[in-house]
Amino acid sequence: MKGMSLIVRTVTTMTIGFIFMYGIYIILHGHLTPGGGFAGGVIVAGAFVLRILAFGIDPQKEKRAEERASAFESLGALLFIGIALVGMVLTGIFFLNFLPKGIPLHLWSAGIIPLCNIAIGIKVGAGLYTIFLALAAIKYVMEE
Repeated sequence: MKGMSLIVRTVTTMTIGFIFMYGIYIILHGHLTPGGGFAGGVIVAGAFVLRILAFGIDPQKEKRAEERASAFESLGALLFIGIALVGMVLTGIFFLNFLPKGIPLHLWSAGIIPLCNIAIGIKVGAGLYTIFLALAAIKYVMEE
């Protein structure tokens, strides 16, 4: 891939950080506002997809990016299951909240829910990015 025009690359450079930060905000505040791990993960993946669409990527870097995204997807799943297992080890009940509930409407006020949102955000973001990279790799298969 060669990338797009100078205007698209410039606008992408200016906005990609804000898109990424907004995705992180949605993940972290999912228990207080509409959103959460899935919605925030989609937004974070969109930031990475936008970067590749605007600037392009060579096949070797694309393969490494797909391997890294796959590792992050596995990490997100392991974190999610790990949170569930910690509750089971400490209390004997799968997914039982083992953190204090905190003050209502504060960022860390929902026990394990913010941790679950982070794990889901990592899993969904990396998964969608991996799907995009796999679909983009079809181009190289078709050329051969």
